[in-house]
Amino acid sequence: MNAPNPGLRARISAPLMPQGDLADGDLLDFTGMAATLWRGKWRLLFMVLIATGIGGYWATELAIPQFRATSVVVLDPQQEPVVDLGSVVPSLGSDTSVVNTEVEVLRSRSLTAKVVQKLDLATDPEFSPWLRTPGPVGRLRLTVAARLGLPAGIPNIPMPHSARENITVDLMADHISIRNIPDSLVFEITAQTSGPLKSANIANALAELYVFGQIETKFTATEQATKWLTGRVAELKSALEEAEAKTKEFATQIDLVDAQALDALSRQLKNLRERVQYKSSTQQDLKEKYQALTTARTRFEQQLAAQDSILSGLYENVRSNAGKSRFDAELRRLKGRIASDLARTDAQLAALQQSEGDLNARIDAQSADLVTLEQLTRDAEASRLIYEYFLSRLKETSVQQGVQQADSRVLSSAVVPDAPATPRLPLVLAMSAAIGLLAGTTLVLGKEAKQNTFRNAEDLESETGITVMGQIPLIPRGRRAGVLNYLSAKPTSAAAEAVRNLRTSIQLSNIENPPQVIMSTSSVPNEGKTTHSLALAQNMAAMGKSVLVIEGDIRRRVFSAYFKIGEKPGLLSVLSDSAALKDVVWHHPTFAFDILIGEQSDKNAADVYASDEFADFIGRARNQYEVIVIDTPPVLAVPDARLIGQSVDAIIYSVRWDKTSKLFVDRGLRALDAVGLRPKGLVLGQINQVKFRSYGYGDGYEVQGYYDN
Repeated sequence: MNAPNPGLRARISAPLMPQGDLADGDLLDFTGMAATLWRGKWRLLFMVLIATGIGGYWATELAIPQFRATSVVVLDPQQEPVVDLGSVVPSLGSDTSVVNTEVEVLRSRSLTAKVVQKLDLATDPEFSPWLRTPGPVGRLRLTVAARLGLPAGIPNIPMPHSARENITVDLMADHISIRNIPDSLVFEITAQTSGPLKSANIANALAELYVFGQIETKFTATEQATKWLTGRVAELKSALEEAEAKTKEFATQIDLVDAQALDALSRQLKNLRERVQYKSSTQQDLKEKYQALTTARTRFEQQLAAQDSILSGLYENVRSNAGKSRFDAELRRLKGRIASDLARTDAQLAALQQSEGDLNARIDAQSADLVTLEQLTRDAEASRLIYEYFLSRLKETSVQQGVQQADSRVLSSAVVPDAPATPRLPLVLAMSAAIGLLAGTTLVLGKEAKQNTFRNAEDLESETGITVMGQIPLIPRGRRAGVLNYLSAKPTSAAAEAVRNLRTSIQLSNIENPPQVIMSTSSVPNEGKTTHSLALAQNMAAMGKSVLVIEGDIRRRVFSAYFKIGEKPGLLSVLSDSAALKDVVWHHPTFAFDILIGEQSDKNAADVYASDEFADFIGRARNQYEVIVIDTPPVLAVPDARLIGQSVDAIIYSVRWDKTSKLFVDRGLRALDAVGLRPKGLVLGQINQVKFRSYGYGDGYEVQGYYDN
């Protein structure tokens, strides 16, 4: 009986790894990729040849030759001026921003439009699509449209002239390229068109118009500056005359005054202010002295307040009446003198203050007039300076007209090319071959990436963890009936050697107790399991063993395609005891093994194989035959194989080479493992030896054999 294997359960518990994956990491398997490309070398070569042929046909038959012409312009901003005067438009510099600006000027739409106008390119079909005649593809399209009664193309809608000019300029710009040579002030103007002379004319016209445009720009700027300066000078002249007239008129309306006279008046005013201050002080002293004499009550206080020597001397004799009279008389005389001095001082102070006010007003008036006069004089002088500057610039600008120089010059003119620049046949062929190689590589690697089948025993063993006991090539035959005849007729062929290897592997799988009952199954139909069953039985019988082959697939009953047995009792009759095994088996007269066919019945096959009668039958058959081979239905199709496997010693599991998907193999093995079954070994069958070698696996003995005829 076949025992379950815990190792297999662990092995198939994880999904199968795609071929080419590396267990050590996500690094690319360059060796495997190279091997894959080598296997697909003919497909790669085919793609390269196809792409090269298409590229060559396009380059020689379809592509329109393009001619390239280049003119060279140098930016020369350090030219010596003809007239060394300040220019209205300064010369260009030589920094990066200036160079980039000039490149954009050369690419400008306005300059391109001037080239179109100068060379009358609006009438050239290359730049005016509406003037083109249909090419081969266009003519074919028109012919097909006419045959089908369809519109031949877009209706000829009138197009505005400006729109056509825009289209022409856009197409023209696409044919021109501007390049600044690094670390220089040199520009290359390249034109590429379908005509050699046309390309040279466009490149030269663009260079000439660029240089002429610089001169024209400067001339226009000078002319506009002259016109503006002329009007401005006239305005400034009028302003100057008006300012001078105002100054003269104001000077005649005021007293002649200057800064020196104003300083003298200021000094005079200062003297007056000092005198006023002195008189004010004297006035204050007199007032205080008179007030003190007036308020004194005694002669002692009066002589102290008077501070007069005469009055102080009289005070010494004041005790007598005569002394008192003289003292009082002197006091009255002193008070009268002080009052008289005070009145005179008041009058003088008032006169001085009046003079001070008049002089101060006079100084203020003359100061204001002097400031106004100086302001008018400065305004007139400023107007004179501006007028003289603009007049000088007007004269300089007028002199510059007609002597302007461009900041660029044509270094070399374009010459008419003698050979087309594109298409370059060697380059086109090389690029086409590269594209074909890339497409072929993508196709081969893409197909390999989608490959989900088994192509060698190593992959099958590594993915399933089960030993591959045999690798059987595709047996050349016209129909199934010829399989055993081929193996018998060519015993040294690769197929016969492979079957013998399978037989030997099965026998040696358990040397002490070789398997007696062998079940052959697969994941899905058409994987060669029936052929393997019969070939193994034939090989066993050739060794002199008694062999019974049981047709376990009673649903499809495919043995009739191999043998002409006809309708007779079979397996179901034996299980129902309606016939003995020896009476219903069919002995092959040539290959010396017995065949027990399945019978058509209304019974469910799963119920039949799950019955005790089937197990008892296998037990009885063991006593009559040395080897029993049971061909069963596919595991994933019906449950029959899982039931039959409970009664066998070994299971061989067929996998069709490069056909059965890894998913089906995984599911089939899981289905067996779920009921405790593990195949003794796998058989990789129907190997196409030619493709096998092309995949790089052609060194295997099991496939080629040493004696392949």
